[in-house]
Amino acid sequence: MPNQPQIIDLYAGVGGLSLGATKANFQVAGAVEFEKRIIDSHAKNFPKTHHIHADVSKLTGEDLFRLSHLKSSSLAGLIGGPPCQGFSTIGKRNLLDERNNLFLDFFRLVTETMPGFFLAENVPGILNTQYDEIRKSAFKVVENNYDILEPVKIKASDYGAATTRTRVFFIGVRKDIKGSESLRNAIIEAKLDSANFVSTAIEGLPIKISDDWNDYLSSWQEINVVKNNQYIQTLNRLIENTGDDQAIAAFINQSKVSGSFGTNHSTEVALRYANLEQGQQDPISKSIKLKPNGYCPTLRAGTGSNKGSFQAVRPIHPTEARVITPREAARLQGFPDWFQFHETKWHSFRQIGNSVCPIAAEKVLSVIKNTLNM
Repeated sequence: MPNQPQIIDLYAGVGGLSLGATKANFQVAGAVEFEKRIIDSHAKNFPKTHHIHADVSKLTGEDLFRLSHLKSSSLAGLIGGPPCQGFSTIGKRNLLDERNNLFLDFFRLVTETMPGFFLAENVPGILNTQYDEIRKSAFKVVENNYDILEPVKIKASDYGAATTRTRVFFIGVRKDIKGSESLRNAIIEAKLDSANFVSTAIEGLPIKISDDWNDYLSSWQEINVVKNNQYIQTLNRLIENTGDDQAIAAFINQSKVSGSFGTNHSTEVALRYANLEQGQQDPISKSIKLKPNGYCPTLRAGTGSNKGSFQAVRPIHPTEARVITPREAARLQGFPDWFQFHETKWHSFRQIGNSVCPIAAEKVLSVIKNTLNM
């Protein structure tokens, strides 16, 4: 819609932030992503967005405007989740990790595009004292032109998601725009009193998963349409100009969705999983059996091919002796059933594990839009 405020999503991934922004009634004019297979998935879900397959560090603000087909004065917001591996508490926390520089590039591009606001998402580990200088250097670039909020730590479950995934949001508002003084409190006050647990999130998805569902075509399976589940209804509402036409048609007309990939567990592993109590961790795989009336822990992405292509530990289904499917992971993370991921199980999990929780993103960006009167 032409009257929607325009944003650009850097380090867009599969589109968790983009989806949250779209649901908050922003228009994602441009999305930048370095990995080709990921930006191809983003393009499936956001066909009206201009997709920029590029290294953010090599782009200028002028490039962003040109490639997103925007005028230099029309950018409401610059958002993004710079790679977090260098800051993660489960990683090496390498101060010299080259990917840390991508955090600085985000703020460089803020100064080169001068949006009404910026939002950068990252892992809580970035607040550790060893990264003080990186944060100070980044904020120094924008502090003359922006009111920078104290970092906001967001636990997705507090805002309606079925996962405890916790991330830090760095937000700044251009000094000529009113509302920054009340924005942080408004975001904190947007927390929900009610909770959505695992059983609510995965209701209606296939429970008995065949080991033979190991390719993309066989991963398309029929779901039970649950009409009295507000979480799923809210998740699955269709959005104008968003989504892959074929996936939406299958969802509406056949109640079919992709992502129900099977995982072939050995008899020994399946027996161990079956004997676990809900909430208990398997001592060998380190997978946790989900509690129906609990939250899913943070879903991990695993490593890329440059780091050995190791799969992340996946939670175990609360009642079945198997790990969860990508579609179940997507529900827990806050993605609609019609949302498309890569056509392989491994890359689907990577894309979901690397994504910003769309539910949390929508809540935060809705507050920003309303408070700043955009």
